Amino acid sequence: MTVKELTEKNIFTLVNDGGNSDTVITKPFACDLLSFAMSKASADCAWFTVMGNINTIAVSVLADCACIILCEGAELDEPATVKAQQQNVTVYKTDEPVFEAALRLYNLL
Repeated sequence: MTVKELTEKNIFTLVNDGGNSDTVITKPFACDLLSFAMSKASADCAWFTVMGNINTIAVSVLADCACIILCEGAELDEPATVKAQQQNVTVYKTDEPVFEAALRLYNLL
């Protein structure tokens, strides 16, 4: 499934379009510990987290994630929103818990 196809499913709310609609999402990755995500997130994963700060955007870029899905109603703060736009990071949000949201994507893949 590509980022564009995920957007078209309308299961998560698009917060920022990173312009990478053709990127194929390889698998879900769920983690809130940024240092762990930096070393364990695989390229082109969909990262499920509740961390909506600028460091999350930086880790996503370093790990080359396909997108970030903020869960449990988490929001990007203002600096993170600006950085996501600058770094072309696709970000979605949902009110679902991390596990349920990741499982939903997993079942689509």
